[in-house]
Amino acid sequence: MLNNLSVSDGDAPFAPLVVLELAQNTEAETITWLLNRIKDKQQNGGAELLVEQVLVGGLAEGQKVNPNVFLVGSTLPRLLAGAEEVGLFKEFNDDTIRGFTFVNRESFKDFQGDGDGFLSTAECQYIIKHELDTLRAKGEVHVPGYPKLKLYPGKSIIRRLQSHGVLLQYFPLHDKEELKRLSFSWYRNIKLSAQPLDNIRHYYGEGLALYFGFLEFFTFALVPMALIGIPYYLFAWEDYDRYVLFAVFNLLWSTVFLELWKRHSAQLAYAWGTLSRKKTFEEPRPGFHGVLGLNPVTGREEPVYPSTKRHLRIYLVSVPFVLLCLYISLYVMMIYFDMEFWALSIYHEDPNLWTSVLLFIPSIIYAVVIEFMNLLYRYAAEFLTNWENHRLESTFQNHLVLKVLVFNFVNCFASLFYIAFAMQDMLLLRQSLATLLITSQILNQVMEAFLPYWLQRRRNKKVHKKVRRTMGDVELPLVEQVQLEGDMNTYLGTFDDYLEQFLLFGYVSLFSCVYPLAALLVVLNNVTEVYSDAFKMCNVFKRPFSEPASDIGVWQLAFETMSVIAVVTNCALIGLSPQVTGYFSGADTQLILTVVAVEHVLLAFKIILAFVIPDVPKHIQIKLAQLEFESLEALKKKSRGLARKCRRLQSSHRPRSDENQGDHHPRRP
Repeated sequence: MLNNLSVSDGDAPFAPLVVLELAQNTEAETITWLLNRIKDKQQNGGAELLVEQVLVGGLAEGQKVNPNVFLVGSTLPRLLAGAEEVGLFKEFNDDTIRGFTFVNRESFKDFQGDGDGFLSTAECQYIIKHELDTLRAKGEVHVPGYPKLKLYPGKSIIRRLQSHGVLLQYFPLHDKEELKRLSFSWYRNIKLSAQPLDNIRHYYGEGLALYFGFLEFFTFALVPMALIGIPYYLFAWEDYDRYVLFAVFNLLWSTVFLELWKRHSAQLAYAWGTLSRKKTFEEPRPGFHGVLGLNPVTGREEPVYPSTKRHLRIYLVSVPFVLLCLYISLYVMMIYFDMEFWALSIYHEDPNLWTSVLLFIPSIIYAVVIEFMNLLYRYAAEFLTNWENHRLESTFQNHLVLKVLVFNFVNCFASLFYIAFAMQDMLLLRQSLATLLITSQILNQVMEAFLPYWLQRRRNKKVHKKVRRTMGDVELPLVEQVQLEGDMNTYLGTFDDYLEQFLLFGYVSLFSCVYPLAALLVVLNNVTEVYSDAFKMCNVFKRPFSEPASDIGVWQLAFETMSVIAVVTNCALIGLSPQVTGYFSGADTQLILTVVAVEHVLLAFKIILAFVIPDVPKHIQIKLAQLEFESLEALKKKSRGLARKCRRLQSSHRPRSDENQGDHHPRRP
């Protein structure tokens, strides 16, 4: 367990897994009520976990001690029972991946003795988070100690306390020894090889490991594009229209890359035991609220919210807001073009070094404005999606991703489409694409890597100095570890990381035929992204809770949609090239029909390729089918056993002979 550290809850020592930090001025009645709900039995509506108070603070000068910090852990049997509740899949003795059950626990690989070490710390922390998130109000009218903080049956207690500032944060603790080993194999030892995805998954969970797996796969897939793009760019520098062959290769590459990734992700998900978890029943998200009712599927009490109200919020508020933001984005784009024309006019009046530099200024300013607008819109989209009150986390993510992608796509690519197809200026398109791509990568590296690290070092500098003065070079005890990790930045998930890769994929698949170095720039960006993200995860951010995932979710659909748009865009660019228009001089209608026909053929090719290349490899399909067959046979066997038992019970209650019947029913004379 964690660093071989343990605290005691009464007479039961336990390893600290999760930290709960309440506000310093939290009422004692509230603390007692919350801790009792966490410790109480499950049948009474509690989480049945272990809690211990720890004093944190006072290391930095002038810093107050916060007495309301608690360490949460659990007994091993409770964690094993929780593993079955959340539907963890583990490797069975016959090398298959099966859903864990407490009854058959000894039939799973790596389960030895009482099962200590069978679950990783990430899985244990995920189970504790699940139990805390599913703590819901029962008969309480308000939070004890806060009469104005209303509660109603079914309301998530943790979410309610967080939204009103009573619960400041709760996060999983790092395992320093395990983190040190992961850091060495991940980013400290720089080498051109695959990432330790299994170790990342073991420490951070499948969701984060799949992101780094996708980042790695995408980067390696870009290498052929980059190798072809370098000579293509060097030897066709002045001929901006010789991009037909590169556009055709671009179309094939984007299709094959996504199909192969689906197979690769299925292999990873099966090995990690999450490929079958997507079929399990999904619990309501912690932020979901409504009137307490019965779930028609499970029969359990949970909040119920009318879909009509949700649809009204979506179509009467969210959709108009998104359209307004798109209008503002297009208006800013027109301002950018006015600046571009102004810079061109100055350059044509007096061509020199300074006016040549001035040509890039509008694109740089526009790239910065795009990043700023994307950031503001992201906060607004999160607020709206929360307000829509979606029941499931997957539905919430789908609506959030849709809002953000539509705006980001228009905001980042609208100007490039306008230059390509309205102005038909390939030189300006190349210049704008290069400026947007380079500027956005520089900004992302500064905002994601250097700035968080710099702020974190400044934040912890006084604390480290104070600790070293008082303790020398000894390892930090648990109290100081809790404080240092509590002051770290919170990792907000893989959303922004996938969004960045989505935009980079768009730059490459849509317009790299006119700027072949785009793939090389993305490769260089992603190589640094791997190491900077790894460094941030290990040194800058709190340890995030593990999130089981069987694939990259809605982002797979987003990338596939982008590849379809890439087919249309590249076909249109091919139709605009002088090599093609020369064959159709004076026959614009024939040119358009030919381009549309080729586009439909390529789209049909994508569909055929999607069927030819199965998403799940054959050997995994066979293993999954075998498990399904075994489950059906076990169910039939259980049903037959119950039927035999029922027949035995019925026969035991029947009269044993006709003589006995005669005793009760005399024969007629």
